[in-house]
Amino acid sequence: MNMSTPSFESRDPTAPGFWSERFERGFMPWDRGGIPARFLQFVAEAGRSYVTLIPGCGTGYEVACLSEAGWDVTAIDFSGAAVEAAQKVLGPWAGRVVQADFFDFVPPRQVELIYERAFFCALPPRMRQAIADRWTALLPPGGLLAGFFYFDNTPKGPPFGIPPDELETLLTPCFERIVDEAVTDSLPVFAGKERWQVWRRRSP
Repeated sequence: MNMSTPSFESRDPTAPGFWSERFERGFMPWDRGGIPARFLQFVAEAGRSYVTLIPGCGTGYEVACLSEAGWDVTAIDFSGAAVEAAQKVLGPWAGRVVQADFFDFVPPRQVELIYERAFFCALPPRMRQAIADRWTALLPPGGLLAGFFYFDNTPKGPPFGIPPDELETLLTPCFERIVDEAVTDSLPVFAGKERWQVWRRRSP
């Protein structure tokens, strides 16, 4: 990227302050300022609305898209600065963004779809099993995990990439992958290394 990295005090991406500091200083290389084309296509082709949860929503542009399409969507972020940024962007839909921790948040209704967008890769590899376990707990059989997955094998991050075989090993016990496509409009930080995937929750 042509963006130099400022010096930050917080170095722990598992802490809300890490993300708040970056939002407050406007350093958000993961924020495209809009909605990815493949997500818009997914919504257009869905055939029905889904009760949707967006973990680690950041600025949350997709919240307005889903709300305007009539979907029941809740977006969460544990960074107060991220929630504030999202609420400023979303206007009438600001109330659908809640400050909460994904690992103990209890959705108001049964979730049918979890949208993944730079949340999984924002947290270090040691958190992956816990994230997968929470996805599994939140989704009923037939529920969907859909979004963008960042594939790489570098120890430093965020973003923390994952090798494709490791993601399969992590998810296939409880999920079946039903869509796997290249992404054509990636941000520079993800370019050439992310794919759009949809995983369906298996029956126990």
